[in-house]
Amino acid sequence: MDIPAPLAHLLQALEAGDLPAAKAAAAELQRTSSGSTQLAAEVLHELRQPLLGVKAYTQLLSEEIGMRGPLRQMLAQVERMEQIISDFTRLASERPAPQQSVSLMTHVQAAARSFGLNPDSSRVTLQVEATEDFPIQGNGRLLEQLTLNLLNNARDAVSGPARVKVVLTREGTSPVMYVADWGSGVPEAVRSHLFEPYVTGSKRGTGLGLAVCKRIAQEHHARLELVSPSVLPDQPPPTTVFRVLFPAPGTVSATHPVRASSPAPTAPAPSTSRRRMLVVDDEDIIRSVFKDLMGRECEVLEAANAEEALAHLKQRPVDLIVTDKNLPGLSGLELAQQARQLDPGSRVILMTGYPSLVTAQQALELGLLDYLLKPFDDIREVRAKLREALAGTIPTRRGLRPGSRRVDVLDDSPTSARQLTEALSRLGLEARVHTTAPGEPAAEPPAAVVVSWDFSPAYGRQALELARKLGQGAPIVVLAEYLSQELMLEALRAGASGCLPRELEARELSHELSRILEQALCPSGRGLG
Repeated sequence: MDIPAPLAHLLQALEAGDLPAAKAAAAELQRTSSGSTQLAAEVLHELRQPLLGVKAYTQLLSEEIGMRGPLRQMLAQVERMEQIISDFTRLASERPAPQQSVSLMTHVQAAARSFGLNPDSSRVTLQVEATEDFPIQGNGRLLEQLTLNLLNNARDAVSGPARVKVVLTREGTSPVMYVADWGSGVPEAVRSHLFEPYVTGSKRGTGLGLAVCKRIAQEHHARLELVSPSVLPDQPPPTTVFRVLFPAPGTVSATHPVRASSPAPTAPAPSTSRRRMLVVDDEDIIRSVFKDLMGRECEVLEAANAEEALAHLKQRPVDLIVTDKNLPGLSGLELAQQARQLDPGSRVILMTGYPSLVTAQQALELGLLDYLLKPFDDIREVRAKLREALAGTIPTRRGLRPGSRRVDVLDDSPTSARQLTEALSRLGLEARVHTTAPGEPAAEPPAAVVVSWDFSPAYGRQALELARKLGQGAPIVVLAEYLSQELMLEALRAGASGCLPRELEARELSHELSRILEQALCPSGRGLG
């Protein structure tokens, strides 16, 4: 095997005892390694675009002829490629993921559902056993990925009809998850390197899945290891058992547990009126997907960049703009701002393959309708969102209600409620604090609503729904113990005007509330206070 030049230089310098040359070669090796990782991540990101097109057209074709064998296999392979890209990207990233108190059982069950969607999983009988639910401090999405990777690893280790088992229990006070299979076992030659990238005992595996699992476990202060099959009482005993041992409760700070998401609403029927939708993306395949997806239900205009999109908008307004975030020239967010200047009622959905907390916050405060993540899991769900947006059924941000100074506050934390009351008072607004879920909305609607994401009587999404009912169209500001991208997207989709961290002091909280509510003012332009 050829040795890369920087590594060869380092070895030569070490053999010669030349310390300065060794330091220089080591620095060059580090730069080369970092650059290669970045290049690989960028290439893999670009692969997402054609994969998205192939996946979308496969799903659309299945609507016409049914999900037949070849189509099912094609979709499974595309999803496998997406998983490889996600695994590598996650492995190359050094950024810590946001964490909060979550239900381990909820995310294990979500991973089990995702596992079942893969046609290859149909030959496997999956058992999930749990003595109780376990709230742990972590990131729900990553816990699902950890579990799904272990399940996929187990499935790929067995042939023909087989059995895979997940057990959730405790060791002392520590939650533990076992994933077992009755396959061929792990070869002795790879056991000591099993969690290293590209090491695999399976002919089907990439060798990235377990390395990603190891990193996710470490982020959760958990220990992932291969253990003796005798830890489980099954007969016959499994051949392979992985154990994930989580920290005991109380060793990591926790907040309220994440509740299970409610089912997605049924998509409304297509509108009979011919509406206009503008799709902005520099990838031809993406624009083509949207045109074929919605062309029978609305007029679909195309633009390869923001400048072309603005030219369309100056000629004639549209009912919906769907734009990629990363465009050549002006970004999708800048396009949304300029579209609002041309038409304050512009309705915009943002798409991105590079999601971040910052851009989710920007999309929220711009009042965008949604923030779609590429690659899309199911193009039919995207179509349902587009239909809702075109029909005007998605909540939109409203202006601060004139003539009212009352702000309804949904918060059961006495400290936080006092800070909010003082902050609103500084703006000349009066807080009406609700520590329990109110019954019916007041006859006189409030000027605005501030709702705690951690409001115990109606947590998370339910708290947002309660705030919308209470506000009767008034702007909503969300207060949270920890701001995450998932929380931002929930708030955006509920039509909120902004999100703020709970730990802000009254003066800073007042300033931030003023900034967000000023953005939500009616066209009359009246200020606060």
